[in-house]
Amino acid sequence: MLRARARQVERLAGTGVYANAHMSSRQLRRFCRLDRDAVDKLDRAYDRMRLSARAADRIVKVARTIADLEGADVITAEHIGESLNYRDRRGERA
Repeated sequence: MLRARARQVERLAGTGVYANAHMSSRQLRRFCRLDRDAVDKLDRAYDRMRLSARAADRIVKVARTIADLEGADVITAEHIGESLNYRDRRGERA
């Protein structure tokens, strides 16, 4: 867990932001690289769940944290899927 936190701090150094959860939409585009399958999965979820842009951003932020916990530089479809599962468990609706 400490390594994941260190990855976040290093990635966000100089931005005034210290955690994935606080990234702006612009920072998400800069720091959260999704592979092609992750983009496809997020797009399908966006349509199927009628997500707002803000909700989709939150899903990517959680996926970025999951990827950090695994030491991954790129967000995969599995990371997006796990993030979506956490959202479903909370019973949150877009």
